[in-house]
Amino acid sequence: MRIATVQAWWIRVPIEVGRQHTSDFGQLTTFDAAILRIETDDGVVGWGEGKNAAGSAGNYGALVSLINNEVGPRIIGRDARDIAGVWEFLYNGVRAGKAARGGHAMPELARRGLTLAAISAVDIALWDILGKSLGVPVWQLLGGRKAERLPAYASGGWAGADKIGEQLGSYIDKGGFRTVKMRVGAMDGAPHRSAGRVRAARKALGPDVEIAVDAHGTYTVADAKRFIKLVEDCDLAWFEEPVSGDDKAGMAEVRAAGCVPISAGESETTRFDFRDLAVLRAVDIFQPDPAYCGGITEAFRIAALASAFNLRFAPHLWAGAPCFFSGLHLNAAAPASFIIEYSLGANPMIHDLVEETVEAVEGTIAIPDRPGLGFTINESFLKAHIHDG
Repeated sequence: MRIATVQAWWIRVPIEVGRQHTSDFGQLTTFDAAILRIETDDGVVGWGEGKNAAGSAGNYGALVSLINNEVGPRIIGRDARDIAGVWEFLYNGVRAGKAARGGHAMPELARRGLTLAAISAVDIALWDILGKSLGVPVWQLLGGRKAERLPAYASGGWAGADKIGEQLGSYIDKGGFRTVKMRVGAMDGAPHRSAGRVRAARKALGPDVEIAVDAHGTYTVADAKRFIKLVEDCDLAWFEEPVSGDDKAGMAEVRAAGCVPISAGESETTRFDFRDLAVLRAVDIFQPDPAYCGGITEAFRIAALASAFNLRFAPHLWAGAPCFFSGLHLNAAAPASFIIEYSLGANPMIHDLVEETVEAVEGTIAIPDRPGLGFTINESFLKAHIHDG
């Protein structure tokens, strides 16, 4: 079962004005992703996704070009079932053979950023192919699933202090969620403004709903510590990306400053970054993005690290369908997983890109039991939203 074709597209889906939101990334007017199709010589098709931005905040032209013109041609003819071998081949480059014989990584210089996003897309598609070829869901290949449905949290929360309670409350009404996440940080300016919104949310929702907050890495260490102090009586479930992912020592300082659990990882790539977060005691929750960290292969290694360090695992799944469904299978199989991110912003890349209905029921999401990743791409929708920019 050899890889025969590799084709990626920049998919851009407009978001209707009434459903757009504004955060520190600006106003998100489209949802964009690099969507990948790999077909084997015996006709099995797998779908993958690579990411280098949030929503309409980035340009996918370079990533798509990298996949189609460099990464794709290198793996044509490879055994599609050799998932780890393909991963190491792409990561280590011309020294892949030496790295395999030596038993340790000898990665290419340009291994981070777009390269890892491209590897992620390939890896996700190959897991999809393997599951389909064997007639089993990916979670079964990863060792099994905890349950047929797993808890999810409603991810959104951009409204001002006067409306945030109503906005988060609507998530609970729609999907029965008992955990919600709201955005804080640079979008508000000073920490006391974010704290005011958090206090308003807690007052509106009461003590029995878990509230998490996400700063997208936009605080300084000092301001993140100020924010924790201002909301210390709000019983937050976690504080996500308080500071830049490049400042792991600063993140550890924030974690040590209070009792709010710290989460991070959507900006990180490979198990090595997450090892550093664990060793520095910088976080309590690992949040790798399968479409950026290195795919399902690397995300599952990261999940094992979380378990080894007695940390928790909750992948970042603000993404398209291939990434989101990858996260479902990872959560199902990983011992350290505890909750699934479910986007409550406008996300046509999950809901319209696939034929299946994706929804939360009583705050839980179903784990697919169909072969591969368990979704069917709506190819007419995909073709209608290919962006040539």
